[in-house]
Amino acid sequence: MRAIGIILAGGSSTRMTELTTKRATSALPIAGGYRSIDFALSSMSNSHISKVAVFTQYNSKSLTQHLSSSKWWDFGRKQGGLFVFTPTQTQDNSYWYRGTADAIAQNIDFLKSSHEPYVVIASGDCVYKLDLNKVLEFHVEKNADITIVTKDLGERDDPSRFGVVSIDESGLVTEYEEKPIVTSKTTVSTGIYVIRRRQLIELIEKAGNEGGFDLVKDIFIRYRGLKKLYAYQMDSYWSNITTVDSYFKTNMDFLNRETRDYFFNQYPMVASKIEDLPPAKYNAGSKVTNSLISSGCIINGEVSNSILFKEVYVGNNCTIRNSIILNDVYIGDNTYIENCIVESHDTIRANSNYVGEPEKIKIVLEKNARYVL
Repeated sequence: MRAIGIILAGGSSTRMTELTTKRATSALPIAGGYRSIDFALSSMSNSHISKVAVFTQYNSKSLTQHLSSSKWWDFGRKQGGLFVFTPTQTQDNSYWYRGTADAIAQNIDFLKSSHEPYVVIASGDCVYKLDLNKVLEFHVEKNADITIVTKDLGERDDPSRFGVVSIDESGLVTEYEEKPIVTSKTTVSTGIYVIRRRQLIELIEKAGNEGGFDLVKDIFIRYRGLKKLYAYQMDSYWSNITTVDSYFKTNMDFLNRETRDYFFNQYPMVASKIEDLPPAKYNAGSKVTNSLISSGCIINGEVSNSILFKEVYVGNNCTIRNSIILNDVYIGDNTYIENCIVESHDTIRANSNYVGEPEKIKIVLEKNARYVL
């Protein structure tokens, strides 16, 4: 593909509360075995983009560890590769990334040293599969300056969390507003963009000289009347996970057979870092219905309508319903959990009871000693 990729994975979200206390949003676990960033990386790799840069900043440790080997997404090659950029103090600059445009500006040499004519920009906190070749073909056909991938949310989510757009019959963006307080529009930007590399360099440098640090507000929206912005309308699954509610619902979507089949069985596949763990073990007396159980789990109790990530231990006489249990959690005997997200590396004491509400999911954080002498 005649493009390089940029994944913006440095942001944090206060709406994620405790879930992003120790990790970036792009590193959040999804569907038992993925991280959020895997979906953007896989879409780029499957579209034959061979050179991708990931810009990290906030709580980047677990994300950087996840990206430590590029082979999982087929970026381990002589030409191209996977590049991870973090803010770096230099003689000329001592700032952290002050926005998405500033993140690109501080690594502008990556763009200038590349030779591909186009750049595909994506955020690392969305769940989807997308053939970016079709987006680039659309971009070229329309002779667009900037192409924005959009999605009609319908009633699934709150569009005011995103950039909302209006589109005419030809696909031209006629209105573009970032995170309005109130809106009746349901078509939103997915955070995926295509732009010519030289034009991006020019716009980034101009915005930096004028004190603009945000890619959307200071470039795309500002130049809407001067540049031709077109919208490529996405008709497949897409979800953003930057709130607790959307994160929970996105994971629960994988309990739906159609969603699970789309991501797990239909080509192209979504790749992720693989760990050498034994298959899940179901001991006598365990009962599991409509749930995803990951490798390394040991189940003794009852699990229904839930997702258990890697290396979860469920004790005797436990009941887990409509919940997400993240990696490496030990759940003691006689515990009841419903409508909850249990944070990773937790130890839940025996006889515990945690119950949230369907419309207000409870986040469980316990740091009890797992082994007591």
